[in-house]
Amino acid sequence: MNVAVVKYNAGNVLSVMFAIRRLGLEPVWTDDPEQLRSADRVIFPGQGEASSAMAYLRSRGLDEVLTGLSQPVLGICLGLHLMCRWSEENDTRCLGILPHEVRHFDDSLKVPHVGWNEIGGLSGSLFGGVDDGAFAYFAHSYYVETGENVTAITDYSTRFASAVQVRNFQAVQFHPEKSGDVGERILRNFLLGGTAR
Repeated sequence: MNVAVVKYNAGNVLSVMFAIRRLGLEPVWTDDPEQLRSADRVIFPGQGEASSAMAYLRSRGLDEVLTGLSQPVLGICLGLHLMCRWSEENDTRCLGILPHEVRHFDDSLKVPHVGWNEIGGLSGSLFGGVDDGAFAYFAHSYYVETGENVTAITDYSTRFASAVQVRNFQAVQFHPEKSGDVGERILRNFLLGGTAR
């Protein structure tokens, strides 16, 4: 299994690499278009700021590479946001893979939303063997609005999409690499195959 992790100016990549290695796989961290295109699975993780991340991707032509991938792709946290159409964070035009918009949590809430929260309404192969209402670890100030293509929902005063899927592209708001056994199962399902709910 050839696993590529997208290299760009985003944080929290090493913990994803370690989580993949715990599953017995050796990922490559790369911004090389050919390595990304030839990988069996691509993971697009990260924490950071949307506009600078998109500027980096565009400067290296990675925006076109990512939107053109045909193998399974998993976005995590900022990766989810960048796969959407637009982010309220610095009015950023994103990749447009997912027909969703990214909004900032209401100022009345404690932001960022950090810690464990439930994921519910689960559907799709990513969540095979994961109980509805399981807990995952979140760390974010922006969220993806609910709508079609949503495969998991979380409530933090407002309901938001904690997972989305369009074609071969899946993405999660939480951090599976920091979500214990639940997160390991989700990564295993993505990388090694899982049974659809």
